[in-house]
Amino acid sequence: AVSAASEGLRHRQALSPGLAAAAAPRAAIKGDEELDEMMAKVVEAQKKFLSYSQEQVDHIFREVALAASKERVPLAKLAVENTGKGVLEDKVIKNHFASEFVWNKYKDLRTVDVVERDAARGYTKIAEPVGPICAFVPITNPTATVIFKSLISLKTRNAVVFSPHPSAAECSNAAARICYEAALAAGAPEHCIGWLEAPTRSLSTRLLHHDTVRFALATGGPSVVHACYESGTPAIGVGAGNAPALVDETADLEMAVSSIFMSKTFDNGMICAAEQAVVVVDDVYDKVKALLKERGAYILRPDQAKKVGDLMIGDDLRINPAIVGQSARRLAEMAGLDMAEIPAETLCPKPLV
Repeated sequence: AVSAASEGLRHRQALSPGLAAAAAPRAAIKGDEELDEMMAKVVEAQKKFLSYSQEQVDHIFREVALAASKERVPLAKLAVENTGKGVLEDKVIKNHFASEFVWNKYKDLRTVDVVERDAARGYTKIAEPVGPICAFVPITNPTATVIFKSLISLKTRNAVVFSPHPSAAECSNAAARICYEAALAAGAPEHCIGWLEAPTRSLSTRLLHHDTVRFALATGGPSVVHACYESGTPAIGVGAGNAPALVDETADLEMAVSSIFMSKTFDNGMICAAEQAVVVVDDVYDKVKALLKERGAYILRPDQAKKVGDLMIGDDLRINPAIVGQSARRLAEMAGLDMAEIPAETLCPKPLV
């Protein structure tokens, strides 16, 4: 326990000075009693944002992306420690993608005032912010999602308040704090980014239904997405993909199998677009099975598959949340498989199939 606590402290201390401070900055909403007061300040930030020029917005966008990218490794470590899920190196990649890659993608996009004019067709497009925004953050991508949503909100002059997953609040709020402090240093209005310090279902619901919230960005499970769509607030929701992969005789089998492996093992399969099942036609079934084994997959016997299935899906036909983001070896241990029967090299870092 002492070792784990020391490791967690080291991760927090690795963050840039001021970003790991114990005292919550003004942007943190501590509970129900502070929600109305803090949201009033967020509204003021939204009003100030309206006067910002494209040059000011682009400067803020760049500085926040750089700050988040600089902290991508400490944030990844904190995410793994905080949630107990995923792969450290892959979370570093996700943080990097959410910061630098997003900046490179949108750095030249005009988002202020007139963004397009077509004299021939007789129209002009004018960009206006829609905020304040309520943004939900999933446990599966607790830091990358905050970085991404902060950047797209700032790029479009929207104030945003995050509702992190309760089991990932520490790392999500650390990411929000990094983005917020970098935005302030670059000239953004105070309270342009906020977060729930200790999120609960009731507090998150109050935030979603708050009369100052004008838009919702929902990333999470079905209950979160449905709640946003049913709230009466305009929303964009993204839930679990649960995607199957169909492999037939026209496929490049080696590339298909390798791609499935890369996708499913990345961050222990927590990307929502990762393949959750592989369906193979009869003509190439044996070949695909051989290629899976060749790459380190372990094919479960019927009795082993029963144990793993019972672990993964309960009597209520819901996925057991304890299995999310766990390694193949850990899943096998949780299911009570005899590890002596399974060569170690077939389970690490490859998935059970």
